[in-house]
Amino acid sequence: MLLQRLFGRASRTADPRDALRPLWHRIVQIARDPVFYRDDKVADTVAGRFDMITVVLSIVLLRMERDRVLARESALLTELFVEDMDGQLRESGVGDMVVGKRMGRLVSVLGGRLGALRGALAEREGTALEQALARNVTLNEADGAASLACRLRAFADKVAALDSKALLAGDLAS
Repeated sequence: MLLQRLFGRASRTADPRDALRPLWHRIVQIARDPVFYRDDKVADTVAGRFDMITVVLSIVLLRMERDRVLARESALLTELFVEDMDGQLRESGVGDMVVGKRMGRLVSVLGGRLGALRGALAEREGTALEQALARNVTLNEADGAASLACRLRAFADKVAALDSKALLAGDLAS
């Protein structure tokens, strides 16, 4: 009993991020959709897949920004991103001494994507989103940015229309 309290599940406090794990897993699932790589010419590489995760995550975070009550959840979702990327770096053989520096860069990239997409998605007319994606996503062919922009605009519109409960549950249509 004592050992169970010390080391068992009963002694741990619940991780507040657990409620957001389904949303995080859905974001990753959407980012891995083969259509992005096949039809939209996103490079099917580590860089291209990272780019898609940050773009899909950014769209979700921008939606969460609209609801002040989701500020805590937005921070927790970002923590899940950091935790996952940290694990991915370590799995790929990046040493402890370098992980922190790389994580700083990855979080900075996410911040840059948020800024680029915030402005581009706000502009409904023109090619701002296409240009932002051409600059921020590793593409095999430059013409992929147009179809990617169209697909991600539709996704962003669906995410924007979700109520907070559905969003937090990860009920995202790709």
